[in-house]
Amino acid sequence: GRADPVPTPATTAAPIICIHGASTYMRKMARKSSNLEDYPYEIDEQLTTFDFSVNAVKTMLEKLMSMSRNDQLEKLDPLDQAKLDLMSVYTLNSLFWMYLVTQGLNPREHGIKQELERIRTYMNRVKEITDKKKAARLDKGAASRFLRSALFDPDNKQPKKSASKKLADATSDASNAKRPKQS
Repeated sequence: GRADPVPTPATTAAPIICIHGASTYMRKMARKSSNLEDYPYEIDEQLTTFDFSVNAVKTMLEKLMSMSRNDQLEKLDPLDQAKLDLMSVYTLNSLFWMYLVTQGLNPREHGIKQELERIRTYMNRVKEITDKKKAARLDKGAASRFLRSALFDPDNKQPKKSASKKLADATSDASNAKRPKQS
């Protein structure tokens, strides 16, 4: 009869947290094997790496979950709030991807793939906005102060007339001389 519901990140939060325990258990069981030739060494290496990654994610999530969401958002500007939201959603969906793999399902054939791509698109948009904010901008006041101090002659108490200014004046005089006088 009834088909099992398709697992989603919201319905699999508890199993995702258990991934750490499952990977640790599998690694310990593989090590307890009486004959080390029963399984390839690469499995132990992969399980150790997987366990390390899950521990890192678990530690980060515990730190994130220790503060209330409102406290986190109060301290951030809107762009950083968007970054936090995207990071949270991406992390949860990545964990769900890992959960599907541990269940023997191909996550590439699941809707989670499209969701991760959609999140990456938004992350790229936020990155573009951040990059535009970081782009060099001319601070006219600072440029003016820099030029004024670079051109200041302490003996004259007047700004020096720079070579470029003299060149600009000479060029404008020459171009005026070449123009026919209008009557």
